[in-house]
Amino acid sequence: MGVDGRGEVCQGETMSGKVVKHPGRVGTNFHGIVTDAPEMLAFFELLKRVARADVSVLIRGESGTGKELAAKAIHRLSGRSEGPFQAVNCATFTSDLLASELFGHVRGAFTGAVRDRKGLFELGDGGIVFLDEIAEIPLEIQARLLRVLQERRFVPVGAMQSRSVDVRVVSATNKALRQEVSAGRFREDLMYRVRVVPVFLPPLVERQGDVELLIWHFIEKFNVRQGLPREITGIDADAFEALLGYSWPGNIRELRNVLEYAFVVGEGEVLRFGDLTPEIRGEPPPERAGYGVEEEDEERRVRAALAAAGGHREQAAERLGISRTTLWRKMKEYDLD
Repeated sequence: MGVDGRGEVCQGETMSGKVVKHPGRVGTNFHGIVTDAPEMLAFFELLKRVARADVSVLIRGESGTGKELAAKAIHRLSGRSEGPFQAVNCATFTSDLLASELFGHVRGAFTGAVRDRKGLFELGDGGIVFLDEIAEIPLEIQARLLRVLQERRFVPVGAMQSRSVDVRVVSATNKALRQEVSAGRFREDLMYRVRVVPVFLPPLVERQGDVELLIWHFIEKFNVRQGLPREITGIDADAFEALLGYSWPGNIRELRNVLEYAFVVGEGEVLRFGDLTPEIRGEPPPERAGYGVEEEDEERRVRAALAAAGGHREQAAERLGISRTTLWRKMKEYDLD
């Protein structure tokens, strides 16, 4: 049941008889992170202190919680704010491509290397390099990354001479690096170098009041975005209760995607229960013969992301939290070309 800015129930004309209206609060916008939760306000104070010290930071948090936004906040609050901010998702590259992405390459280093190319460390000189999903870096690249952190030097792919660089490394992961070290997938010496200061970003369900706040935050953004077919001014009470009662394993990214989906498939000014995805409604999607529930749900997500992105594959992949290559494979699998 919805409340207005004074905590009163808002009612309107729908099948359920009640429509939840905007509560009137906008929360705090901390460098792009919108919240009203005490846990997050305490996290912001920690980031302010962390940003002042020019050391490596590891941001721990579930997928979709906003780790890159936290890294950008550190950059803006740090003494390197006038320098560049370079970011890479380490999980989206093969070992060879990641080496070129991070350290650059010289002409002739491999087939197709027709000219010298600067890597992110060289491009980020004087600023911050953000390594998202750092636990996915292959072991052979980890040794080269360790040298950057220890000696502030690197060697481009195919080059003979090392180059100096002045960067601060901020990294992020949804995995426990100590467990990755125990499993032999991550170097222990590198772990200590990248997590001089570890910070923990709470999941959405642990942020008091943020689900409701972010529902309206995204609705307001989508209401003024071109290319979406409706404007939403209220939420049916049944739909609102379903949104508040969901566990949000995909965190803020999933919440945003669910609301975009509702804007695409629904009609009218009221967001209704039927506009929500099956998992929010507490029911599995219909199962086709020879086609499992999981595949049906995945195809629906891919279709919704492509629709919300206007067919732009890179934007759709970002919304889904997958690489462009993975999106292309799924589009082939579900015949969505």
